[in-house]
Amino acid sequence: MQDSTEANNISIIPTSSVDIIEAPASCPHHKHTPRTPEATHQLQNRLNRMIGQLNGIKKMLDDNRYCGDILTQIAAVESALQSFGYIILQDHLETCVVEEIQNGNTEILEEAIDLIKKLK
Repeated sequence: MQDSTEANNISIIPTSSVDIIEAPASCPHHKHTPRTPEATHQLQNRLNRMIGQLNGIKKMLDDNRYCGDILTQIAAVESALQSFGYIILQDHLETCVVEEIQNGNTEILEEAIDLIKKLK
């Protein structure tokens, strides 16, 4: 079941436990300047570590582990995800935003500011 939000023109696709937010069809879906293979590999390694941490948290729940231990692991995943977001943001600013400004699109700055606010 797909729900569309008029204000932002985004689609929210409910899944078993997490909603995935899709960008509107008018948004570019690929970078003009591709990431290097090394950068992609490093990002994938970070994601895989976070997935491993999340699986560990799931196992902790299944094993009825102490809440404090679970919360400590949650904090670690949140920190890792925040760092991952900052890496993606830096790449976005250094490539996508710079390219758009060089092409005369200053509206990209509004998007960049909104993304920074979302990342906190």
